[in-house]
Amino acid sequence: METFTPITIAALVIAASFAAGLNVYATLLTLGLLARAHWIELPAGLDMLMHWWVIGVSAIMFAIEFVADKIPAFDMVWNALHTFIRVPIAALLAYHTSEQLSPEMQILAAVAGAGIALVAHGSKTAVRAAVTPSPEPVSNIALSTGEDILAVGVTWLATKHPLIAAGIACVFLLLAVITIRWLTKFIRRMWSKPRPATA
Repeated sequence: METFTPITIAALVIAASFAAGLNVYATLLTLGLLARAHWIELPAGLDMLMHWWVIGVSAIMFAIEFVADKIPAFDMVWNALHTFIRVPIAALLAYHTSEQLSPEMQILAAVAGAGIALVAHGSKTAVRAAVTPSPEPVSNIALSTGEDILAVGVTWLATKHPLIAAGIACVFLLLAVITIRWLTKFIRRMWSKPRPATA
């Protein structure tokens, strides 16, 4: 039986919450399949992810998102709606990951998980808003595929090397904050530009 220390639990929370903010279904599916195959051992609070119905629903939703997230314009609606799915599930994931800690630490983990997922999700949505107007679909498809690979990769790495995965997630979170700030300033400049006077 693997023993999870507070440090490894914190690292798992950071990495899994970041991945869930990008693609929550890929995160749940990866964790569930790895645990079901006995390739990894999850904290006791995440045993539910091994149930076949959880794996099945996650697989179906991942397949739907894999397509929906690559359709320009529709992906914006999809991501907007998933603000109310990715963030709460990341909070629940963080809460159950830290089950062996005190109730106060569990609540703190849940809040941190929600915040991390919100930043990851927000940066994803902001970048999509900037790319979607592009007439060619390649950039949108490439971004979506990259996000899927990153979500699965960070989730897998979190189960084997949680500290490394958390470090990677923190770097991407920093880049996400910078990206959101840059896009916000860019949009404000675009809106504040004086329009040419009409005759």
